[in-house]
Amino acid sequence: CRFGSVHLNLETGENMGNPPKNGDRNDIMNLLKKDVQIQLRKRTYPFVCKRRCDETSKQQKNVLRKDTCKKTDTSKDLNRHTAENNSPATSVTKNFDLSPLPVKRKIIDFSNKVYIAPLTTVGNLPFRRVMKKFQADITCGEMALCENILQGQPSEWALLKRHTCEDVYGVQIASGYADQFTRTAELLAAEVDCDFVDMNLGCPIDLVCRKGAGASLMLRQERLHDCLKGVTSALSCPVTVKMRTGWDGEKPIAHKLVPAIQSWKLNVGAIMVHGRSRLQRYSRLANWDYIGDVSKCQSDEFPKISVIGNGDIYTYRDYEKKVAIDGLSATAMLARGALIKPWLPTEIKERRDWDISASERLDILKDFVNFGLEHWGSDQQGVNHTRRFLLEWLSFLYRYIPIGMLETLETLPQMNQRPPLHMCGRNDLETLMLSKNCSDWIRISELLLGKVPDGFKFAPKHKANAY
Repeated sequence: CRFGSVHLNLETGENMGNPPKNGDRNDIMNLLKKDVQIQLRKRTYPFVCKRRCDETSKQQKNVLRKDTCKKTDTSKDLNRHTAENNSPATSVTKNFDLSPLPVKRKIIDFSNKVYIAPLTTVGNLPFRRVMKKFQADITCGEMALCENILQGQPSEWALLKRHTCEDVYGVQIASGYADQFTRTAELLAAEVDCDFVDMNLGCPIDLVCRKGAGASLMLRQERLHDCLKGVTSALSCPVTVKMRTGWDGEKPIAHKLVPAIQSWKLNVGAIMVHGRSRLQRYSRLANWDYIGDVSKCQSDEFPKISVIGNGDIYTYRDYEKKVAIDGLSATAMLARGALIKPWLPTEIKERRDWDISASERLDILKDFVNFGLEHWGSDQQGVNHTRRFLLEWLSFLYRYIPIGMLETLETLPQMNQRPPLHMCGRNDLETLMLSKNCSDWIRISELLLGKVPDGFKFAPKHKANAY
C-alpha cells in the first residue's frame, strides 16, 4: 500500500486507522475540491462573468419582452428619477469617485532565469520535480483547456497540480472564447495557487486550432483583446502570452500582434515568442532574428512588454548567443532541450558542457520513477501511469549524444541534427540509451519498474521527431 507506513504499525502489523486520502497530502497543491467539482458540474459556481450563450438568450428574451409588453407610464419614472437625484444622499455620493480601484498586480522578474516551458504530456509534475533538482527557476504546468476545467474534469484539473518545491509556478490555459477565458481566470484566482497565468496562442494541434484556440487565436485580434481583457481583470497575478511567429512561416504576424497588445494597455507581464509558425510546427530552425525584430516593433508611447524568445536552446552557448539579441529578455526558456538534456539548466548556470555518464542518467530516471510512484501511486495503475510517461520521456532522451564521444567541442550536436544510426556508447547501458527502438526503451523501463505484461507495446503519443 502506498500509505502503509501511515496507517500500519510496522512492528506489530496492527492497523491503526484508515489511510489518508490523496487530498490530505501536504506536498501537492491545487487539488480539485469535491464541492467545487459538484458546483461546476451543476453549473452553480458563483461566476461573475456570464456564459456567452446565457447572454445571447437573455438579450433575445429582453427583445421579445419589449415587443409584447405594453408601454409603461414614463412620467412617473421621470419624476421618481428627479426626486432621487435631488435627495441629499445622492448629492453627497456624486462628489465621490466610486469606480473600482485598479488591481494591484504582482510582478515576476523573468530575466536571468531558467524557465521550463509548458510541455504537453511530458511536462508532468514528476518531470518538473526532476527539473527543479537541476536548478530550474520557473516551471509551468501543461496546457489545460478552459472548457474542460469549467466542466470540473479531474483529468484536466490534474494538469494544474503544483508541488511544494516549485517556488515560482505558472498555469497555462487555452480557449477560443473570451467568456471561457474569463470564467477560468475567476476560478484560478479563487481555487488555484499559482504565481502567473499563461495564455496559449501557439498550440499547433489541429484539435485545438479547430476550436479557435491555440495558434488560430492569433488570427483574431478583436477576440484576443476581449480574452486578454477578461483574464487580466479577473486575476491579480501576472498574465503572460505564449505565441508563435504566425500561422504561415512566409507571412509572420507576431510583429503586428505584439504592438497591438502593447497598445491595449492591459498590463501583460511578458510575451513569449516561439520562433516557428503553426504550419512549421517543430521542423527547421527557430527564427531568432525575427524574434528580435518583434521586440523592436513596440512603440515608445506605451510601456514596453518584456519579450522572451523560445526555440532550439540546447547548450549554454546557444543561450548566450540568442539572448544577446538586442531587445530580448535574458531568459532561458527551455522546451525540447530540457526533455533531451534535463541537466541543461545546470549547464547554463555553470557555463559548462557536462559529460554526464550513463549511470548518472539512469539515476535521473530513478528519481523520475520515484516521483511518479509517489504522485500516481505504487499500485498497478500507478506503475502503469509511471511507465507510460517514462516511455514518453525516453522517446526524447535517446536523442542525446554524449559529448565525451565527440572528437571536438567546436561542432557540438544541434537539436535539429539526427543522431547517427547504430551508434555505440562507451558501455552497454549508454548504447541502450542511444537506441531509437521502442523495445529498448521498454527494456530500460523494466530495469526500474519490473517486467511488462506479455504483448506490451508502446508508440509515442507526440510525433515531434523533427530534426
